Amino acid sequence: MTLPAFAGYALDLDGTVYLGDELLPGAGEAIAALRARGARVVFVTNKPLETAADYAAKLTRLGVPAEPQDVVTAVDALVRYLGERHAGSAVLLIAEHVVADRLRDEGIPLAAGPGDTDVVVVSFDRTFDYAKLHAAYRAVRERGAVIVATNPDPYCPTPDGGLPDCAAMLAALEACTGARAEAIVGKPSEHMAAAFLDRLGVDPERAAVVGDRLATDVAMGRHIGAAGILVLSGATRPEDVAGAEIRPDHVIAGIHELAGGDPIR
Repeated sequence: MTLPAFAGYALDLDGTVYLGDELLPGAGEAIAALRARGARVVFVTNKPLETAADYAAKLTRLGVPAEPQDVVTAVDALVRYLGERHAGSAVLLIAEHVVADRLRDEGIPLAAGPGDTDVVVVSFDRTFDYAKLHAAYRAVRERGAVIVATNPDPYCPTPDGGLPDCAAMLAALEACTGARAEAIVGKPSEHMAAAFLDRLGVDPERAAVVGDRLATDVAMGRHIGAAGILVLSGATRPEDVAGAEIRPDHVIAGIHELAGGDPIR
């Protein structure tokens, strides 16, 4: 199968470009080929555990030259959402320091405790514990704080089988409060789409969103009028595609298959 060529590509990272600390087979060569034929490439990840600069440095170290502006994370979508919907609101975090540091840098106030909280932000958090859950519970139940989550992923793929992701922390908070998240701002949301389209600089109909998850990567592409290309190198297995509600435009083994196609005109 020969894939059509697109003017812009939004590439997921974990399970698509690399797994752990190793590039997936042919990924570096494919990205170089896309760039050589004039396509714009950005990297779009729901994983909020590192900064854009960290991701760019990792890509460069693995042989894919990248700058921080080439990487869009769920935290970029979070900052956009809070600025648009909750400007000046105090935020309580179930999150790691990368999210806290970014919000501070953006001038977003962090709550001192549940009684000062307007918004509880839930993220992928490897330091998640009962104290954090209890504080967030009190903010929602006693203060009436709204819940905003960074991403809907149940787990993050890793070489040794994966890690519980944001959806696990969000489920705990929703279960004990009876509340539901006002927004989940990462892929496939409109907030994440707006964040990466600003960087891509390509009309959606001339772009492809490429990743290993139907419910995030492919769904976002389809929602904005871009092509949704599913890779089978990460979270999704071939048997998951048959009968799935979300239908990818193309299914490929890995992004090495993107290297074909005509030059961009």
